[in-house]
Amino acid sequence: MPRRAGKLTHLSAGGEARMVDVSAKTVTEREALAEGRVVMLPQTLAIVRKGDAKKGDVLGAARLAGILAAKRTHELIPLCHPLPISTIEVDLVPDAKLPGVRVTARVKVAGKTGVEMEALTAVSVACLTVYDMVKAVERGMRIEGIRLVEKRGGRSGHYRAKE
Repeated sequence: MPRRAGKLTHLSAGGEARMVDVSAKTVTEREALAEGRVVMLPQTLAIVRKGDAKKGDVLGAARLAGILAAKRTHELIPLCHPLPISTIEVDLVPDAKLPGVRVTARVKVAGKTGVEMEALTAVSVACLTVYDMVKAVERGMRIEGIRLVEKRGGRSGHYRAKE
């Protein structure tokens, strides 16, 4: 049964922040998909596509940064549990219509808690890395639309964002 909206599980009865006790939960397959984008000028996107950035391979560096970030989410977000992640896929797709780079991250785990934060962290850090790699060319880039697209597994079941 889905949890009632508005109930905060990371607060004690006295209102203090706490890590949720997941020891009684069963291990299930869980998956999350998140997305975001870095909007930039067409000439900046051309540099990204060609691999001509002074700092190197923008898309490759951002992909690795996203993967590493997902693995370290529990070190970055105070109340997240460390998870034995089974897979992390970070994709960066140049998009001339945007113009910019579309970023997605899919994270899977067999565990007692979900991987939404890991997917969102992967997208966020991948987007930040794209920005960092080409900020010398364009400081006005925008990181936009970071959101959870879909999650599966666990007590709350399946969630899919509306388009």
